[in-house]
Amino acid sequence: MIDEMNKPGVREAMPILASNEGVWEGWYRYYDAATGALIDEHRSRLICRLFTDEGGVDRYHQTNYYFWEDGRTDTRDFPAWYENGRIWWDNDLIKGWAAHMQPDDFNRSTCLNWVRKNEPGIYLYEMIQNNDARTHRARTWQWFRDGICYQRTLIDEKFITPDWKTFTDQSAPKN
Repeated sequence: MIDEMNKPGVREAMPILASNEGVWEGWYRYYDAATGALIDEHRSRLICRLFTDEGGVDRYHQTNYYFWEDGRTDTRDFPAWYENGRIWWDNDLIKGWAAHMQPDDFNRSTCLNWVRKNEPGIYLYEMIQNNDARTHRARTWQWFRDGICYQRTLIDEKFITPDWKTFTDQSAPKN
């Protein structure tokens, strides 16, 4: 029988994810898998939050702000919950999970998998690698359509602040 009171919370079970809590800024770059051609690129700001809700459930909530050079912007929210060693998403856009890579002798890597709900046959895997200081990270998305990789996204980010609660800058990142 599992002792529910002594199960580790998200911070204990997923310390890499917990170390990413805060504000990140960077670049998303999308490439065609067949040709390697750049398809799209834009600046980003991500607000990554960990908290426990009123019911005692550990939650993860990520808000992504995107900024294109032509002035377009987009905002996407990804509320999630922690259960059985993973973060789980199930919203209008995606359904999937995040987990620490095992084994990872250096505790730098997280793996995600999700499907796009409005795009049948589309799924992707994401790898996140942090530097040891947790000041920079690189993320790679491998996009599959009907079992064939058709696109890759490369994301380079730097850590801005752990204080997501008082961060209010709504302007596009400068670098």
